[in-house]
Parts: sequence; structure tokens; C-alpha cells
Amino acid sequence: MEEAKQLVELLDKRGVGIICSWEWDKNQRFNSLKSALSIARVQKELNQHVNIDATSLLNSFFDGNEKTAHIDKNGNPFFDYSFGKDHKIGCPFTLDYRKEFIRERVESFVKKYKEEGIDVDFIYTDWEIDGPLSVNGSYKASQRCKRCVEYLGKNFSYDKFQRVIMDMRAYLQYYSYSYPVLSQFPGSLIGNYGDYPNDGYRYWYDYYEKHESWQPYKQEQNAKYRKWHNNFSRTGFTMAMPVVYTWDNIYKWYKFSNTDYRWFYNMLRVASNSLKNVTAGIPVVSFVHWNTIFIGEDRQNTEIRQMSEGSYRELLWHMLLRGNNSFFMWSEKKDFSIEVKLVHEVYSAALQYREFLEYGWPVNFDVPEEEEAIIISGLALNDKILVRRTDFGSEKKPVKILVGTKPVMVNYNPGICQVVNLN
Repeated sequence: MEEAKQLVELLDKRGVGIICSWEWDKNQRFNSLKSALSIARVQKELNQHVNIDATSLLNSFFDGNEKTAHIDKNGNPFFDYSFGKDHKIGCPFTLDYRKEFIRERVESFVKKYKEEGIDVDFIYTDWEIDGPLSVNGSYKASQRCKRCVEYLGKNFSYDKFQRVIMDMRAYLQYYSYSYPVLSQFPGSLIGNYGDYPNDGYRYWYDYYEKHESWQPYKQEQNAKYRKWHNNFSRTGFTMAMPVVYTWDNIYKWYKFSNTDYRWFYNMLRVASNSLKNVTAGIPVVSFVHWNTIFIGEDRQNTEIRQMSEGSYRELLWHMLLRGNNSFFMWSEKKDFSIEVKLVHEVYSAALQYREFLEYGWPVNFDVPEEEEAIIISGLALNDKILVRRTDFGSEKKPVKILVGTKPVMVNYNPGICQVVNLN
């Protein structure tokens, strides 16, 4: 207990909170719970938040058992391997029995915390390649599956497939994860990587995803934005977790001569998609990352220019001034120090505007498509507005924006937040 207290206090002095993992592997289960509870007791004593990573408990709905396989017209079982050889994705209509196993895992950990009188304040998962999936080869696999055709109908469309599959995914998350937690700790912030409200499209591809010709999309320059069923409200999640990453394909999607704006344009668009569509009372905790994420052979692509540190910091500022509540930084160990530094610099500097960040009303979600872009974000509070302007062109004249019903002029003032009196 004393060792745990020392650890929590030392990190707290440096502004670092601790997230403990709940592990299901039989070799780690007991020790992970023991150490997590030790930290949680101290966090409670010091009036800190108790934070949990529950990813391990949800892996995996598709456990490789032949009972979860698709069935072809000849009655033979088969799996969809389009997500990698280690991921045996089967028929989503087989998962009803698996949801009980997963739920029991979550309940067993939740019960221990409840018995100790310790609330779970923040809990997340990084649940990705598992359960019902609607990308890669999933549609083609379901078209071959007798059971899928029986439930979805002959010649079912991709639109119907995506809607049904994503709603099934949301149901499994609610039944096995969010409900067991919230039924005991109704005040918990609970979410999952990549789950957030949206405008019906998704503006990024994860590392395991690829575009398929049959997927509906809208095109902008070389980017193909997929239609995306908005099922966030059905997950039961109480926080949104968009993914604002420097995926390497972003650089190749756009033709902006200012290469920093290629990154900035897409990443702010992804962030704004969630921030604009989230309902009141749901905080947005965005996954963020700065170093370019190279996928496959692109690791050797020296033509891709890294986003500058300055533009990344500006991106984080604009996210905060559009209502983003917190950053969830992911990083490989080799990049950890610089990734922490960049996020910490912005977050620390932003604390002087704490009242705006907590209670302000976002005034703008526009992401200009022009080469000479001027980005403006702000939070209005009573008769004032906290605003920031970032220019990717040479124009330095004042720019007019609308704050509620009032036009406001925003002057050129690079790298600085301005507090403007609306009266």
C-alpha cells in the first residue's frame, strides 16, 4: 500500500494520472486485479480519479471456435481472414452465446471494485478487430454465408449490411461492457477507441482497413470518405473517442502545396466531425498522435513529409477551442518523450483558460478547403470569446466570423489566443 501511494503521489506531482489494466489472461488475471486495486485505494484516498483499461476483457468475441464460423452453401465452415491471418472473423449471427462470457468477465472485475466501495471513474477499451465488422472482406464473406443470407435477405445491399452489423456491434458493447459498468457505477466515463457520433461519414482508415470498391463513399481530391452508420447512442458510452492520427495515407490524399495543411486539414476534420455532432453532456476524449504512422510498405516512403511540431500544436489548440475535453495520447515507446512533450505543452498552456474550456460554447467547426486556409476556432462564454487563428497562407487581414448572432472580427495574431469582448 505504501509503495502504491508513493507511486501515485510522485506521478501526481508531475501531472500524470495512472491507468490500470484489467487483464483476463489466466497468468496475469490475479496480479492485475491485485495491483489495480492497490492503486485504486490510493487514488480514492487522495480524491483522484480511478482509471481503467479493460481492453483485455473484451478479447475476443470471435475466439476462433468453429461455432462462430460462416457457413457456405455446401454447409462448410469458413472464416474471413481479410483482417489478418491471426483474426478469424466469422458469422456475426453466432455471437449470442459469446456475449455472456464477455459480460461475466467485466462483471467479475466490477464486482471486486463495488465490494471495496471504489468507484470506476474512467474506463476505456481499444477494441478493434473483433466482433461484427463491416469493412474489408466482411461483406463478401457474409454474401457467401447461408446464415447471413437467411437473416439479411437475398441480395442484401451493403448499406443494409453496414447498418445491421454496426448496430449488432453496438449492442454487444452495450450488453457486455457499458451496461455492466454503468449499472454499478452510473457516473463512469466509458468509451472505446474510434467510437464517436458523426455526420454519416468517416474521414480516416485504421491500420487494418482498406477501401473496397463496393463501399459507398464521397470523394475529395484523392480521399475516399466512407459512409459510416452513426450508432454511437446505441453503445451506452458516456464519452466519445475519435481517432486523430497522422495516418500516412493522409499525405497522399491531398494536393495542398503546404504539406502541413494536408495533415492539419484531415485531422481537424476528423476531430470536428465528432465535436460538432456530440450531444450535450458527452465529453470528447480524442486519441491523438503526431509521428507519421506508416502502414506496410510505406515505411520506406521517404516522400512523405512529417507534420511539423508547430502545426501539430496548433491542431491541438483548435481541438480544445472546438470543445474537445481531453487528449488520449497513443505512442510507441521510442517516440514517447516527444509525443508527451507536444501534448503537455498545449494542455499546460491552456489551463489559464480553464473557465472557457469547461463552460464555453464552440463558435466554429469549419475546416477550409482552400490552399490559403485561415483556421479560426473559439469558445464563447457570456460576453467574451476565446479565439485562436492559424494561417496557412500569406493573407493577414482581419477575418469576420459569426458568434451566435453577432459578427466578430478576428485579427492576425499567430500563435496567440485572443480574448475578445463581444460588447
